Amino acid sequence: MKVTARNIVKDYPGCRALDNISLELESGRVYALLGKNGSGKSTFVKLLAGVILPTSGELFMDDQSLELKTPRDAHEKGIVTVYQEMSLIPGLTVAENIFLNRMPKKGRVIDWKRAYQEADELLKTMGIAIDSHRKVEDLSMWQRQIVEITRALSFQPKVLMLDEPTSSLAQGEVQNLLDFIKTLKEKDIIVIYITHKLQEIHQVADEVIVLRDGKFVGQRPLEGTDNRTIINMMFGETSIRKRPEDVKPGKEVIMSVKGLTQKKTFQNITFDLYKGEVLGIAGMLGSGRTELLRAIFGADKFLSGTVEIEGKKITKFDPIHMIDAGVGLTPEERKSQGVILIHSVKDNLNYASIRINTKAKILEDKQRRDKNAKEQVDSLQIRIPGLDAPCSTLSGGNQQKVVVGNWLSTKPKIMLYDEPSRGIDVNAKQQIFEIMWSESKKGVSTIFVSTELEELLEVCNRILIMCHGRLVGEVDPDKCPVEELYACCMSGEIPPEIMFDRERS
Repeated sequence: MKVTARNIVKDYPGCRALDNISLELESGRVYALLGKNGSGKSTFVKLLAGVILPTSGELFMDDQSLELKTPRDAHEKGIVTVYQEMSLIPGLTVAENIFLNRMPKKGRVIDWKRAYQEADELLKTMGIAIDSHRKVEDLSMWQRQIVEITRALSFQPKVLMLDEPTSSLAQGEVQNLLDFIKTLKEKDIIVIYITHKLQEIHQVADEVIVLRDGKFVGQRPLEGTDNRTIINMMFGETSIRKRPEDVKPGKEVIMSVKGLTQKKTFQNITFDLYKGEVLGIAGMLGSGRTELLRAIFGADKFLSGTVEIEGKKITKFDPIHMIDAGVGLTPEERKSQGVILIHSVKDNLNYASIRINTKAKILEDKQRRDKNAKEQVDSLQIRIPGLDAPCSTLSGGNQQKVVVGNWLSTKPKIMLYDEPSRGIDVNAKQQIFEIMWSESKKGVSTIFVSTELEELLEVCNRILIMCHGRLVGEVDPDKCPVEELYACCMSGEIPPEIMFDRERS
């Protein structure tokens, strides 16, 4: 059995997500689908899963045309997807999760004996010893992932797509899952394996498929293909713009993080942040970058370690005390955590500084509030219909500038930016970077997390590398090509020639 894509195009307003994609997949093989963020991987998977329709082009299964208008159509054709975010219900048993919404019945009554027998048979077929009577909440993360895949396999798929299946697993659990995936080839299934971790694909994949900027770059056997070749296919010729020369950190340490540890996500993180510095944090998905920023800001708890700001140890960790200490955070999820979409631009620009804009800590100073909102709109060049317009009426880029303006209203000493350029256009991205540089010249320090490694090289004075929850070193963006930075994030190893040397900087 084979699946063929011919000249697939997917257009969105102002954007071509897939540009004339043609490839062929054969049963009994694992295909690693690779590409940097925005390459088109997710769009291609959604097309095969029946979530979206192509603008043009055709899909075939064994030379029969595939019309996948809904996910149900894909399921009926044997195409099943296991997404990155697990959809299991923790309070239900393994069997109940496997047969959710389709439990075997005797007449109108659920046949529990048959349900558990069939679940046990499926798990046994997979070579996994998990009791189907156990509740999912009692399983380890890798066992939950196995149950998720087993549920997919209960549909008897011809094509199984796995989206970042190891992203939520501890290092010791990853190998168990990879060994399991190898057995799927024996069942004559086409497996499409999406990951950012190149070290994994050499253990499970037969071929690698690379997309870049919506275009098909190549498909080749993994045997004889090294990581350097794959990275070059992913990034191509990349030109990195440089930050202004006058964006330089001072010699004063504004924040010192020592031994910060959070269970399962990051361990023993130690670094200094200098006044006016733009410090990047690079790492693959699941490396602990977002969790680190949230812990520093007091949004999430951590087990041990200390944070000092201007030489003073922080003793109370919550967002209010961190705001008082001069720290602001623009969160990764803009629409759910950064703004309240149904509220006005004016309101959204004043939430973080609400205590500043009050009289006697009781009454809101409306004049000061209006003045602050207008100043932020003018300073950040936020394009709005009016200050009273709902934030939902703004473009993604302007919404992001509202998020930034909200925190700049607190007059911070340190700004933490988590994926500030996600989902906005190129011009808006550059405006966000200009804001970082402008604040740096005023002495505001920045920590910038981004999965777009080119952005970190463009914007930052120094880049920390996180790998599997550990800080493995720091690189000099002026010495580091993007493909080298990517390799560092994957391997956790940093060549001496690109290491950051503060004495020479």
